[in-house]
Amino acid sequence: MSKLTKTVVDKAEPRDKQYTVWCGELKGFGVFVLPSGTRTYFVDYRNANNVRRRMKLGRHGQITAEQARTLAIQALADVSKGNDPLEDRNSARKAISVKELCELYIAELDAGRILGKGGRPKKASTKITDLGRINRHIIPLLGKKRVTHVTKADVTAMMKDIMAGKTRGIEKTEKLRGKSIVRGGIGVASRTVGLLGGIFTYARDELGIIDVNPAHGVRKPKDAVRSRRLNEDEYRTLGLILTKAAEDERYTRTVEMIRQIAMSGCRRSEIIKLRKDELDTAGSCFRFEDTKEGQSVRPMGLPVLEYFDEQDMSSDSPYVFPGTRNSDKPFGSFPRHWAKIFADTELADLTAHVLRHSFASMANDLGFTEITIAALLGHASGSVTSRYVHTLDAALVMAADTVSGYIDALLSGAKLSHTHYALDRSSRKAALVRFLTPRPEAPPQPEEPERLAA
Repeated sequence: MSKLTKTVVDKAEPRDKQYTVWCGELKGFGVFVLPSGTRTYFVDYRNANNVRRRMKLGRHGQITAEQARTLAIQALADVSKGNDPLEDRNSARKAISVKELCELYIAELDAGRILGKGGRPKKASTKITDLGRINRHIIPLLGKKRVTHVTKADVTAMMKDIMAGKTRGIEKTEKLRGKSIVRGGIGVASRTVGLLGGIFTYARDELGIIDVNPAHGVRKPKDAVRSRRLNEDEYRTLGLILTKAAEDERYTRTVEMIRQIAMSGCRRSEIIKLRKDELDTAGSCFRFEDTKEGQSVRPMGLPVLEYFDEQDMSSDSPYVFPGTRNSDKPFGSFPRHWAKIFADTELADLTAHVLRHSFASMANDLGFTEITIAALLGHASGSVTSRYVHTLDAALVMAADTVSGYIDALLSGAKLSHTHYALDRSSRKAALVRFLTPRPEAPPQPEEPERLAA
């Protein structure tokens, strides 16, 4: 065995089973290699009671071979004095507070080692939300308690305090004159308990501080189901509001974006941050690179398709709706414009999520199934997520055309009498006749005079 160095560790190829590479110079110092390719340094020793212990020193890549060697030498020196470094480490870890645990979790979150949906690192927006719940709810209510002393009753008490608004307040943000209003409530309480459960899972599985997760089994209140949707009259009202707002040039772009959200069912952020390379008008679809479900391919209804076809995409900005001052960033005035457009109107309570929910409800009204609606919205249960998909199912494109076209007509003030397409025989028969009717052949074109002369 040779000295354990970076070169030796890098050359240690993963096998079907975990194996160990020992250092030939420092007895007890080694690295074990997992089938996944992870390499972890450790030191092996016997304590004063002659019990064999193995203490992890760190992963290869996070610490160097020389740093691990130094830690191993320090640990073996402690053993020679009659100490047990692994026991001392575990005792120190078990003594940490919830606040200190949260700080360790946040460091892992920033490093991208906390995974979210689909086994992917949590998104930047999710990180911000998690940090808010940690700093505004978890730490103020449980931060001083020792992790090992937290009980299920403590977690339940925290949840009830958040529901009651005990952590309510107003905080300044980094933005100029920015502020964050912390209200608490049932939904926040439920989701904060869920986050705390994830933090305790990290403490159990990664740190070995606790054996049982005290947040598991806590009965969380049911979050209020958002049932608000636009009816047909409200769609027509929305059309009038947008038409009036568009008379002011400042709001023209925002009005166009609102219409695309309404007719596509996309999330607000997906339209605001829409990139030119995510538009596939030839394939009649959006090809989003990064959504809540990861990559997502979604059908684009004809009114939406025609809108984007008519837009000038010649600017250097990568965004379809670039910022007015900085074209390298997406349009940032949308939230402020939205508030002004709908202030003191019949739809003052309207949100972009309501438009998305209304799109799904309209698709249901028109007779489309749950799996089709899921695909239209890009939900994980029904979205087309493969980056290799080049063409969409014709029925899915037809569904997008139908829903988008219906909403477009309502926004224009039309009064329609819809029926389920699947049950409307006359519509089905007319569509079939159009599909099966041969196209007339184009008459032969006369040859050019030069070619005739030749």
